[in-house]
Amino acid sequence: MASGKVIADIKWNTRQRLQYIELMAYYTGVITRSDVAQTFAISDAAATKDLKLYNDLAPDNLIYKHSVFGFIPGPGFNEIFVDLTPEVALPLIAANLPGMASPNEDSLIYGINCESLPLPTRLPDKSILTQITRAVRHRRKLQISYQSLSDRDAGSERVIEPHALINTGLRWHVRAYSDDTFDFRDFVLSRITSACMQELEAESSPDYDDDWMEMMTLRLGPHPQLGDKKRQGLLIDYKAEGDVIELPVRRALLAYVLHRLSVDTTQDHSLNPNAYQLVLLNRDEIEPYAGWAFMS
Repeated sequence: MASGKVIADIKWNTRQRLQYIELMAYYTGVITRSDVAQTFAISDAAATKDLKLYNDLAPDNLIYKHSVFGFIPGPGFNEIFVDLTPEVALPLIAANLPGMASPNEDSLIYGINCESLPLPTRLPDKSILTQITRAVRHRRKLQISYQSLSDRDAGSERVIEPHALINTGLRWHVRAYSDDTFDFRDFVLSRITSACMQELEAESSPDYDDDWMEMMTLRLGPHPQLGDKKRQGLLIDYKAEGDVIELPVRRALLAYVLHRLSVDTTQDHSLNPNAYQLVLLNRDEIEPYAGWAFMS
């Protein structure tokens, strides 16, 4: 395994590609020459050189598998180029970024301090996340143990067919077809206590997940109990066209957006306007698809 000094001496652009190789191999279960070449717009020969360099520096991490024409993680896989914890890896996957290193890792490259809220980490262990991401990538069935908060969901063991990850801003979900309930639904990642990708291919298709495929428009407006100055400020804040804020949203994500934006969904707009500054203008249209986000 390469020493810290050897890694530190690697040029930044090369290190980016090595990070991508490591993250891709671990979370999808395979890395190929074409993956590297297409992601970084380099030649196949250059991609082969990067894979050889990675294998020279981490000889126990990857094993060549002829059936996939690429490398799979070895049993002794140990990350050396990128932090593979879910809290670091998931934002990279969500932002479609190949790596995280910077030539100025210890300094602010823009000279601007930024801070985020210290919210609790609600994520599974990375060994569980790898099984989920690999099942999504390779369209496989996934056996999970799931701790549901719903009394109607009997048993914790189930088989799902995942097709997408969802970041609500507060927690992560996986969108999947449930073999047990015969429908598409969301599973909170932090409630998955074990996961094992199956060899069986998924029988469902995201194309049949109507709530995922269909888009709807949320029509929001400032709470009617706010003063004119605050109402105008909100419309400017959300770059509204006229007096209406319009947001196109996947039907499956409607409730999450309403919750995240603290929208007053009561019929008479009775909630505190200082805490719930927006109201839903097309309530009758949206409510059938976002029931849990609605209050009487």
